[in-house]
Amino acid sequence: MNIFRLTGDLSHLAAIIILLLKIWKSRSCAGISGKSQILFALVFTTRYLDLFTSFISLYNTSMKVIYIGCAYATVHLIYVKFKATYDGNHDTFRMEFLVVPVGGLAFLVNHDFSPLEILWTFSIYLESVSILPQLFMISKTGEAETITTHYLFFLGLYRALYLINWIWRFYFEGFFDMIAIVAGVVQTILYCDFFYLYVTKVLKGKKLSLPA
Repeated sequence: MNIFRLTGDLSHLAAIIILLLKIWKSRSCAGISGKSQILFALVFTTRYLDLFTSFISLYNTSMKVIYIGCAYATVHLIYVKFKATYDGNHDTFRMEFLVVPVGGLAFLVNHDFSPLEILWTFSIYLESVSILPQLFMISKTGEAETITTHYLFFLGLYRALYLINWIWRFYFEGFFDMIAIVAGVVQTILYCDFFYLYVTKVLKGKKLSLPA
């Protein structure tokens, strides 16, 4: 494992922990898109079904279990534990507009036409757009809490680091995965505007608010 994948994993883990702590400490999920979190739970569930079929390493297995557990814990906090604070009026992105096309694409473009491989491909495609309901929610409210922007930053950083990881593996290991790379590029592009606002506003102590 190279340093870019490791730091990417740690950034991803940091994002998840930041979100969980934000919800638990504030006893509120205001400003958080429950739909994005459902999509992420679906991503991890379909990607890590190989937990039942293969073992790579203790680190690999542990991270998979943590991602799945945290994803469902987040969904539980939003829709059950702190349901009264959930802002469903602004979390209106239609998930089926993402799930259905991504599902069709996974059937058409994959490495191997087998159930586990199709589900893995589906998870890669879906992850690249799972943040859209959250970004859409921010665009509707016009602002985001600072802690929420930290969560989004680390989530975007994780994907950017994984892109570098793919480049590293291509040059030093000869490994090339077009599906993962293209999906990673799409996901990173979706974060570009947010990264700009994060650097120019949040890091300077200002609240992230969108232009009117």
